[in-house]
Amino acid sequence: MGEFAFIVGPSGAGKSTIMRLLYREEKPAAGQVFIGGIDITRLDRNQVPLLRRRLGIVFQDYKLLPKQTVYDNVAYILRALGVDANEISKRVSSALCVVNLENKVDAYPGELSGGEQQRVGIARAIVNGPPVVLADEPTGNLDPVTSLEIVQLLEKISQRGTTVLISTHDQFIVNSLRRRVISLKQGKVVADVDSGIYEMEANSQGL
Repeated sequence: MGEFAFIVGPSGAGKSTIMRLLYREEKPAAGQVFIGGIDITRLDRNQVPLLRRRLGIVFQDYKLLPKQTVYDNVAYILRALGVDANEISKRVSSALCVVNLENKVDAYPGELSGGEQQRVGIARAIVNGPPVVLADEPTGNLDPVTSLEIVQLLEKISQRGTTVLISTHDQFIVNSLRRRVISLKQGKVVADVDSGIYEMEANSQGL
């Protein structure tokens, strides 16, 4: 079973910055960032795409290609890697099965609900079998019921052996799942608790 953890904290605490550091969208002013035993701050620019192929990234605003079908959005990274068409078909079908969208392969993003679009984003993130999935505010544009479904889906993916790290400000979801909670304030870790909760008042006081 993979690690499953939330990064929480008020706006401006550094949640999204940590995510961008992990997939090398940003570099730290000082210090090191390790993934799989490798200090990714030392990677050359041309090595960054290789790092990102080992990560699944889920965004708040989905970042789907609007003129491409669900199938093509999920297959995009595999085609870029030169994977055989038959293998692409198998992997895309498997990923869409995980997110329960097998019947939407020919749909376009504009024909889907927000929750369905995020499920496509998750399928795209896992289609290459990455050991780590980073989800940056994946429920920020969704209603409470759909938000919980999306996070439960990510929890299910972690149970299949993938490490999942979610940044969120959603207290209800964090407190419902009672998983590892890493709390930030002003860019610093102020708590790291297994089976934790998101105590917004305590976080705001730096406790």
